[in-house]
Amino acid sequence: MLMYFDTEYYFKMLRRLWRERHWKPAKRIRLLLKLLFGVPLLYLVHATFFLLDYLVFPRLWTQRIESPVFIVGHARSGTTLMHRLMAADGERFSFFLYWEMFFPSLLQKKLIRGFGILDRKLFGRFFRRRLEAWDEKVFGPGRKMHHIGLWVPEEDNFVMTFAFASGYWTLQAPYMDELDIFYADRLPEKKRRRWLNYYRECVRRQLYLNGGDKIHLSKNPIFCGWTASLAETFPGARFVVLIRHPFECIPSLLKLMERNWRGRGWPEESYRESLEVLAQMSFDAYRMPRQFLERCPHVPHAVVDYRELVAEPKATVEAVYQQIGLDVSPALEKILDEQQSRSRQHVAKHEYTMAEYDLKEDTIRRELTGFFDEFNWDVETSHG
Repeated sequence: MLMYFDTEYYFKMLRRLWRERHWKPAKRIRLLLKLLFGVPLLYLVHATFFLLDYLVFPRLWTQRIESPVFIVGHARSGTTLMHRLMAADGERFSFFLYWEMFFPSLLQKKLIRGFGILDRKLFGRFFRRRLEAWDEKVFGPGRKMHHIGLWVPEEDNFVMTFAFASGYWTLQAPYMDELDIFYADRLPEKKRRRWLNYYRECVRRQLYLNGGDKIHLSKNPIFCGWTASLAETFPGARFVVLIRHPFECIPSLLKLMERNWRGRGWPEESYRESLEVLAQMSFDAYRMPRQFLERCPHVPHAVVDYRELVAEPKATVEAVYQQIGLDVSPALEKILDEQQSRSRQHVAKHEYTMAEYDLKEDTIRRELTGFFDEFNWDVETSHG
């Protein structure tokens, strides 16, 4: 099976970057070279391995994807915490580690894992230690805002990076007004099916890699706009929807993205429009999963209040398992006990205010009125 590539988005980004005049010339040229030469070359390499997968591993043709679990919710709403807690149930779930998402082929991952075994047996983990040092140098400074690392479970939308259908590219350049990765449910039918079929192929390979008999576990804020497509593509899919006060979520996400673009040297006038798009998109990150589940109440799902997850992680995860039809293993129960103990020492800090982004409390209340009523947010202290 051929590996997908979104030529439309690729050329959109290439044309816009070619005309770019606000960014530093050296950085612009570096990204242009990456797009013009690096992306096509890497695509050819990955596509070749991707095609070989079904020849080298014929059982991949019959690999089933049984009732995957998708954790969705506005960014900074607790999706990462829920994902890490459920990913601790390693005997049950399969998921992507960060490094695995940049090698979409099953054969590639098998070869890399095989090299890891040789490194351990023949070289005393020499190469692993070098990678761990690099991991700490590159990702360590940013772990205060979002814990990330090569061997950490991460948002599996990144597996679509080399298909040019991933949020990775909007991290490189603030072109969110043209590169719409969020609204997959609203894409033209042909494009939407191609995106989802490719994603399904990546999930199939990951399940095979991890033994073939596990449940795929995904966490993606971007997938708030993919829920209907995911349910269509994966029969039996289950959803866990995280909800947190928008006065905390929205400015936190905007600050995260602003720091990313500013850190890459983009001036404010370049990313101001993308921040506006992101702010509007935030309302749909709340609405779209709930609207889908209201239309399809038969789909197994759980809605999680962030406050409850932080205060009572064990009880919250147990309730989620019950609602989506899973049982809590003794091993997971022990991990949840430890997390429960740590949660009592946790104090939430709200570092960002809406005033930084000209966000109006009344606008958010008007857009998300039902959520304020359901979660009793208006009785809370204003967050700026």
